[in-house]
Amino acid sequence: MGVAFVLSLIMGPLFIPILRRMKFGQQIREDGPQGHLKKQGTPTMGGVIILLALALATLRFADKNTDLLILLIASLGYGLVGFLDDYIKIIFKRSLGLTAKQKLFGQLLISAIVCYLLVMQGHSTDLYIPFVSFHFNPGWLYFPLMAILMLGASNAVNFTDGLDGLLAGTSAIAFGAYTVIAMNNTQPEAAIFSAAMVGAVLGFLVFNAHPAKVFMGDTGSLGIGGGLVAVAILTKAELLLAIVGGVFLVEILSVVIQVVSFKTRGKRVFKMSPIHHHFELVGWSEWRVVITFWVVGLVLAVLGLYMNEVL
Repeated sequence: MGVAFVLSLIMGPLFIPILRRMKFGQQIREDGPQGHLKKQGTPTMGGVIILLALALATLRFADKNTDLLILLIASLGYGLVGFLDDYIKIIFKRSLGLTAKQKLFGQLLISAIVCYLLVMQGHSTDLYIPFVSFHFNPGWLYFPLMAILMLGASNAVNFTDGLDGLLAGTSAIAFGAYTVIAMNNTQPEAAIFSAAMVGAVLGFLVFNAHPAKVFMGDTGSLGIGGGLVAVAILTKAELLLAIVGGVFLVEILSVVIQVVSFKTRGKRVFKMSPIHHHFELVGWSEWRVVITFWVVGLVLAVLGLYMNEVL
């Protein structure tokens, strides 16, 4: 964790001026909170800092085995999809990058590679229900379910990246919980990877805290999401992700509820989705929203550890 943290701290001042000179600035949605318009042009694609620090630290300390390969393919593969999305946004000066079909294809391709490696590894297809002594085996359906989980959870994490420091803080908390779970399960690669991600995002948070000097973009958010699901799968705490990553779940559910409500009733449930923007529009300061979500994430992470019988 310490090495990844230091690497992020070192790379921040090196990469941010480069991103600024290359005019890799964030394009802000015109229909979003008006206070965000001043963020227009803030360097984005800072997720490269997170993923580089993560990869270097993990490769230095973890054994080179299938577990590590799965973790790196999930995080760096999803990060590559995000990088392409960010790059297109910047080049064409628009708030949308890859089309929905293109992004879906890329994410499913990475998920398929991860599932193939899981099959080759002989990964258990049992699913454990948190806090109860019960598990079930969906058989071959396990792998399509994991592909869907990777797709859904990575996009949930992506939706959470909307305020300065919000995703960096909540993801550090979630990965911290999975570090403890991996250590408890004696899974060194998953533990090292998770701890390295904690260090990488906390180092990035130094530059991403309000007012942000750099945004991680989809490069970072999708990479973080892919890595988080991979850790959950390898530690056999797949279903626990709904608790440990409860903030991410609420974020994507708020988007689904908003869309379904508007299409079926013509009415919006929230002033704006994802839900963090709703709290902004009801008068909360950006910093208050971020701190509140961090606290909720911490409570859920502790609850998740308790349900996993770690605490």
